[in-house]
Amino acid sequence: MKEQVKFWRSPQFADLELLHARFITHSFCRHTHDTYAIGVIQQGAEEFDYRGATHVATAGSVALINPGEPHDGHAATEGGWMYRMLYPDVSLLREAMADSWRSPDIPYFPQPVIQDEYLKGLLLRLHVTLEKSTCQLEQDSRMVWTMAQLIARHAGDRPTLKAARKESQPIRLVQNYLEAHYAENSSLAELAAIANLSPFYLLRTFRKQVGLPPHGYLNQVRLHRAKRLLVQGKPISDVAQETGFADQSHLTRQFKRMTGVTPGQYQR
Repeated sequence: MKEQVKFWRSPQFADLELLHARFITHSFCRHTHDTYAIGVIQQGAEEFDYRGATHVATAGSVALINPGEPHDGHAATEGGWMYRMLYPDVSLLREAMADSWRSPDIPYFPQPVIQDEYLKGLLLRLHVTLEKSTCQLEQDSRMVWTMAQLIARHAGDRPTLKAARKESQPIRLVQNYLEAHYAENSSLAELAAIANLSPFYLLRTFRKQVGLPPHGYLNQVRLHRAKRLLVQGKPISDVAQETGFADQSHLTRQFKRMTGVTPGQYQR
């Protein structure tokens, strides 16, 4: 038994990314998505840290991560796990419930592991349809119905946010700087000066508020930018140089740790 990965995109659904994979030794680094991450575990089990707790998604369960929430992922059993994943943009869920979702907030799912046979079946059929069917009406219908059922059955209240602390603005300044200067080799001292905090306090506070250390956040910004350049068809070596990675090998290692696929697989 070996690891297998199939990755593709559905441009008609806000460039929806899909993954069908078996992982055994692969381990996802701690990262976030701009989209939801929704998957059905078909075999084995996956373990991941999310919102301050460790969760295990076993065969038959649905794993669900909200946008912007840091998490990782690795095998919970010796044989690894096989799953089908979708990464839908917020707009897809909003459109699915346009007639009934009146909240200004995006749908939020409080439970990262869901046991729901009906929803599991809907997600699997949707995933296979997007992989194999050429009927646009079938794809559209399954997408709208599945996302609507997901929201109706499992969306809940977002946890109440604590009042913003005085260090929130300095941390946002550092995030903005890293997002604008992702290709540069910034130092901790430079970031501390921008935030007007000591290096140690910046490290501690940044990790607490963002869920990642500054270098982890920078790495993620670079990888998200790399994905956009790869979609445009740029050579991988050029993408590595433009996004601040030491070389193509460095980009490849980091890219696979976050997405589960290599830059070449993603681009194809």
